[in-house]
Amino acid sequence: MMKKCMMAAATLGLAVASVAAQADDYGLNDIFTNGHVDGDLRLYNFNRLYESKTTPNASAFSVAALINAQTGTFFGGFSIGGSFATANSFGTHSDTLTKIDTTLAGPTNSIGTFSQAYLQYQNNMFLFRGGYQYLANDPWMGNNDSRIIPSSYNALLVQVTPLTGWNLFGIREYSWKSRTSFGMYSDNLYYPSKYDGDSMYGNNGSLPLHSRSAPGTWEGGTTYVKGGLNAQLRYYDFLNFARTVYAAGSYVIDTDTGFNPVIGAQYLTQNDGSDNRFTENDTKLFGVAGDRVKSQAIGGDIGVVIPDGRFDIFYNKVAREDGAVGGGALISPYTTNYGTDPLFTTSMIRGLVEAGPGRAWKGKFTYDLFDKKLELTAAYAKYMTDFRGKSHDLYFDVIYHLDGYLRGLTLRDRWELSNGGIDNLNPTNQTFVYNRLMIDYKF
Repeated sequence: MMKKCMMAAATLGLAVASVAAQADDYGLNDIFTNGHVDGDLRLYNFNRLYESKTTPNASAFSVAALINAQTGTFFGGFSIGGSFATANSFGTHSDTLTKIDTTLAGPTNSIGTFSQAYLQYQNNMFLFRGGYQYLANDPWMGNNDSRIIPSSYNALLVQVTPLTGWNLFGIREYSWKSRTSFGMYSDNLYYPSKYDGDSMYGNNGSLPLHSRSAPGTWEGGTTYVKGGLNAQLRYYDFLNFARTVYAAGSYVIDTDTGFNPVIGAQYLTQNDGSDNRFTENDTKLFGVAGDRVKSQAIGGDIGVVIPDGRFDIFYNKVAREDGAVGGGALISPYTTNYGTDPLFTTSMIRGLVEAGPGRAWKGKFTYDLFDKKLELTAAYAKYMTDFRGKSHDLYFDVIYHLDGYLRGLTLRDRWELSNGGIDNLNPTNQTFVYNRLMIDYKF
């Protein structure tokens, strides 16, 4: 009997050892030991100051935490990642809705959500990621990270890197979560707030509440970065909204003098037949309905990189198209009213996506002091549009990175003044000042 027990124990021991060895071979022992956790602690205080006598000033305050976690790799390249974000205003929001800057975290005093939950496989030159995720480097479906919770997307991403600096990728996005939403929804920023129960604030909201949902997006493209060259070519099919081709590139000419010229260009074209949500609902953008989507944008950048700084002059034009939705308005389902699109002349408050067809130019100067601890930016933009008239924006941005015991702590204050315009570009066409104070601690 004792011999049988010893044999059983030995067999069990061999089995456990075998499983442990296989676990080590497959990397299962590294799931947690090689995992990674990081995040941010943030404080925001936003103030919208209107010269209009009929629109009250609005403000919002929030303290937030964003936690990101990713396991170590297993089975030769798999990992699991997730992010959770929560914010609380501690009851400081006004009882009057119009006095709350709902773009920060909505009208409530607290918000919490899982913004990422994905499975990833990465090995050599191949990357796959599926699930809730940030598309951080995507110019027209980015994470719009200037508020409490970044935008995220329920998507499948496949990327191949044949050479260092060169990526080929494809994305299928099914639904998304806006910066104030609690979950994923089949809508976008052209839908009204609370569409299908979505707490989506700060959006365009042009479509009626009864509109059919958005089926998502197909995207494919390539990016290339080497030396002073940065170029990309992307195709988007915003299903039932617009088909978009976007190309952009810039080149920094190294002169070995510390003063390096910069030249850049961008081009976008959009089209769609009558099968889109705007035409089927007879929806107007900038007061203009249409029987199709058609738009075209060009842009240019001439600048110079100097020691510890950079100066640029930017230009954009969005062509007017008679008979098209919004008279040729540029359709951007995931950035409109957010002011986060990649057009060169977009300001903190808005750009030609929000102001409509027309022309714009912008001058921008950035300079670093104290070994890049202090970053200063000043910019001026002028907009000349067909439906919203002439307006200009003045912008200042001050960022200070602390070091020593407070390393990881950043103080930032952004201030922008918008003046001019017609058709209520700013409330009653009066001056609008937006001040955003942000304190961030990364760990």
